[in-house]
Amino acid sequence: MTGHGYLALLRQREFAGLYAGSTLLAGAGTLSGFALGVLVQARTGSPFLTAVSMYGSSFAAVLGALTLMSLADGERPRRTLVALYLLALAATSAQAVPGLPLAARFGLLLAVGFFQALGTGTRMGLLAEIVPPEGYALARSLMNVTAGGAAVLGFALGGALLTLLTPYQLMGAAAVLTALATAVVAATVRERSVRPPRRPGLRETWRGNAELLGRPGRRALLLNLWVPNGLVVGCEALFLPYAPDAAGTLLAASSAGMLAGDLLVGRLLDAARRARLAFGLRLLLAAPFLLLAARPPVWAAALAVGVAGVGFAATLPLQERLLALTPDAARGQVQGVESAGRIAGQGVGAALAGALAQWVEVRWAIGALAGVSLLVTAASRPAVRREGRAAARAAGAVGTPGASEAATAGGA
Repeated sequence: MTGHGYLALLRQREFAGLYAGSTLLAGAGTLSGFALGVLVQARTGSPFLTAVSMYGSSFAAVLGALTLMSLADGERPRRTLVALYLLALAATSAQAVPGLPLAARFGLLLAVGFFQALGTGTRMGLLAEIVPPEGYALARSLMNVTAGGAAVLGFALGGALLTLLTPYQLMGAAAVLTALATAVVAATVRERSVRPPRRPGLRETWRGNAELLGRPGRRALLLNLWVPNGLVVGCEALFLPYAPDAAGTLLAASSAGMLAGDLLVGRLLDAARRARLAFGLRLLLAAPFLLLAARPPVWAAALAVGVAGVGFAATLPLQERLLALTPDAARGQVQGVESAGRIAGQGVGAALAGALAQWVEVRWAIGALAGVSLLVTAASRPAVRREGRAAARAAGAVGTPGASEAATAGGA
């Protein structure tokens, strides 16, 4: 699988459909989120509300992860995924209605966010069944790369199209992309029945979550998937008030860096090298944002943000470790919880950034959040390294390629 790269993956009909649907949905989310942020900024002028409008659905994702996630490992994951795509289509279409009050828009945002973690968990659970274990990192890398590309195009096109279209029309375009995503997934992904029978529900969700969070090292692993990323996304949530005329450029630069990082780390490096680079990538994620406190020219700020975006690729080796520690029957739930926590961290980071920017200059708020992200990464490194070794031993026990090399990499 890995010897043939991305093309071999795309020849699989199911993976190609899952990949295309995820990409279209990512592009739709970028367009609608940017349009909503512009609308809220124009109506309220509040950095806090603007940040929350772009990333506030993350809070609802936590509640969804606490109550729904066992459904991600149900007997009919395809049906669950298509239903969630239809829900996203209905919400995005409603956002395109011009007369909708802001309160209703925030309500729709929270409703979609509530089911977001379940959608990610179901999609990643299907991915783990569609591709063999040795192809998982490559497949996830390709999905991340293309989602990053969709975000680059979404932010760049969103900024350009808003000179011709209203935010409501931009949301209408996002609804069209969501409809296409739904149709592609429904037509290509088949129902799978290989999972052990479980009785999904609130009790099963809580039991799985408690087991996931029961080990200190695993909590440190999740902490590094959630907090540094979330604080950096908080920095990005301030781009509109930081540089109103260049926010699209900065967001596109960040997405381009993310795309490049996932491509380089996921496609060109093996598991051992990814493990060695994980810590450095987490530092790279935040450090360039310190430059923004000095108010550099737009081109320099965009370059710094783009370089920082490469650091988002640190999630790949950390996610590999988490998968190695996860029983097959709980893959969807665990990955959904990881995604929900990461999304929630982004929402908390955006809210913190917006609140801080109410009291200090936006540039100082960005610098402060970047500094805290670096501190969290450095302080938690020993525990993450211990969990990395445990994950490598677990992967080696089931014969996952690259596990023994990753165990001795020591770079986490």
